[in-house]
Amino acid sequence: MSETARLAVDIGGTFTDVALDLDGRLFTRKVLTTTQAPEEGVMAAVRAVLPEAGIGAADLAFIVHGTTLATNTIIERKGAHTALIVTEGFRDAVEMGYEHRFDQYDINIEKPHPLVPRYLRLPVRERCNARGEVLLELDEGTIHDLIPILREEAVESAAIVLLHAYANPDHERRVAEILRAALPDLWITLSSEVCPEIREYERMSTASANAYVQPLMSSYLADLDDRLRAEGAQCPLYMMTSGGGLTTVETARQHPIRLVESGPAGGAILAGRIALECGLDKVLSYDMGGTTAKICLIDDGRPQTSRTFEVDRQYRFTKGSGLPLRIPVIEMVEIGAGGGSIAQIDSLGRIQVGPESAGSEPGPACYGQGGLGATVTDADVALGRIAPEGFAGGSVELSPELAASALDTAIAQKLNLDGPLAAFAVSEMVEENMSNAARVHAVEQGKELAARTLIAFGGAAPLHACRMAEKLSMDRVIIPQGAGVGSAIGFLAAPVSYEVVRSRYTKLAELEPKGLSGMFSEMHDEAHAIVAAGAPGAAVEERRIAYMRYIGQGHEIVVEVPARELTDEDGAGLKAAYDQAYEELFGRVIPSMEVEILTWALSIATQQPPVAPLEDVAGAGVAVASGERKLFDADLTDYVTALVYQRDDLAPGMTLPGPALIMEAQTTTMVTAHFAAMVNGAGHIELRRKEGDAA
Repeated sequence: MSETARLAVDIGGTFTDVALDLDGRLFTRKVLTTTQAPEEGVMAAVRAVLPEAGIGAADLAFIVHGTTLATNTIIERKGAHTALIVTEGFRDAVEMGYEHRFDQYDINIEKPHPLVPRYLRLPVRERCNARGEVLLELDEGTIHDLIPILREEAVESAAIVLLHAYANPDHERRVAEILRAALPDLWITLSSEVCPEIREYERMSTASANAYVQPLMSSYLADLDDRLRAEGAQCPLYMMTSGGGLTTVETARQHPIRLVESGPAGGAILAGRIALECGLDKVLSYDMGGTTAKICLIDDGRPQTSRTFEVDRQYRFTKGSGLPLRIPVIEMVEIGAGGGSIAQIDSLGRIQVGPESAGSEPGPACYGQGGLGATVTDADVALGRIAPEGFAGGSVELSPELAASALDTAIAQKLNLDGPLAAFAVSEMVEENMSNAARVHAVEQGKELAARTLIAFGGAAPLHACRMAEKLSMDRVIIPQGAGVGSAIGFLAAPVSYEVVRSRYTKLAELEPKGLSGMFSEMHDEAHAIVAAGAPGAAVEERRIAYMRYIGQGHEIVVEVPARELTDEDGAGLKAAYDQAYEELFGRVIPSMEVEILTWALSIATQQPPVAPLEDVAGAGVAVASGERKLFDADLTDYVTALVYQRDDLAPGMTLPGPALIMEAQTTTMVTAHFAAMVNGAGHIELRRKEGDAA
């Protein structure tokens, strides 16, 4: 077994990406995702890249995997037959939700349907208060009454969500004990383990989702692990989590809901690492694949994080229209704008791109697999941005005539446009959608965009990055090495980590240092045990945070907590940190208001190696082109001649002016006439706005 061979695999909606790092040399591959059996695509990707590196599966020291399987299971409603066991009188809480309308003017509003139907939301008699005090002892007879129902309905998985179980989990544990004794094959999720936090609706939704995907995800992970062992792999398999860390397969099988959005998290980790490498304190991460585009704000190398996430949004990605999950997640906005996103004319005669995607089966029309819809990839082919030969490393042979035909049928004929303008209109629409999503996300976070650097990766992002930068008045773009499989490369830079959360209501003026230190000590032991199992003997870093707000407010602000025994003096320090964070967000503080803390979190992660400073490589000369292509110019609305460069021919320090195309195995970078490109000391492509070209 090699000590340096590290493999990462990312399953996307269209492609499965693999990246292999061997002694600092990077080998990458893309294969089409096998939707019905995603593990087949994983094994195909692994078998494609290992011979290229000249090693076998037995030589691997590390395998990490990210997947959209949990997300897709929820969206497609293909999970387990699930029951929800609740405190008597609360079976409808998961359907009532927040009791507000996310679109108050739509009289036909359709709220997301709960994962568990009402007839399988089963009550037990018990009651605890918010301090964990038992008001009504658990009636075990009501539990035994449920067992025949669970058998009769052939329930595969059950979520147990009792009122205020975050403060006292004893009743949930007893319910699970009785059910396991009677139904040993039943999968059981406890809300006090998956989401031990206040807010009953989110806790109920999160536990239900975990139970819903657990049988499928557990079976998939066990099967994939067995297949890798059969292939000869002897190293551990890690899973990427939505919070940007790695965890063991055993932990992932218990809490598969933490794998939601694992792929995009890898991309954000990559962008943060590149920001540190290039000395950038403020960047915008832009990840565009075949199905979706993800945008994330990163400051000082650290992506913004959150504990709330919505899956399966019903109304064009409108906030509040999906199922809420309370899990550690990297804060980003995701829209249905990828290479496979389908363009069509809506009822008002406008071009609409996405969220529906052609996926990998049948894929865009130009794939020649029977796809008829006009997609963003078809538009890119028609505009000259993608060369038909060598697409996705040669794994897919493109047919430009099929792309042109699809665009003509879906767009050109209906809007009376010629072919190139129809393709340009599709491209402009998807780029404007992404730019607008970035603007809104920045405003919501109280951040600016113009002074940031855009870091673009994913199979489609380098094709659209320059136009995005132009629309957002950004002057600098970075295209990383291996950009086409950026999320998979990001997996290799992620730490082994785990986060533990506890809800413990505390008024800041009444801080209890001793009790809180005891709670943090228990949280530390839980998190450290999981990290140590995944990375024995590794040096670790610990981070503690508090979710704070003024009394009476509905949302909290994240504040750092010292990772040590707390003292009485820490109250003043937390107040000062809260005031600073609040003022940065809202421009002022409210001096007369008391502050309260609802939830505490502790995360432990393995220490990452330091980032080497960027080398100065200026003056290596102008790159030599390998050919030329006709490329559609947005300003001239006509084709121009663009020089074509091969990525492997570009050495650090080389420069080239736009318009140009830089081709590599997994993607192509389009350099518009407003930008010039240079390869920096880290080997990444830097695109800078030409001097005198106004943003």
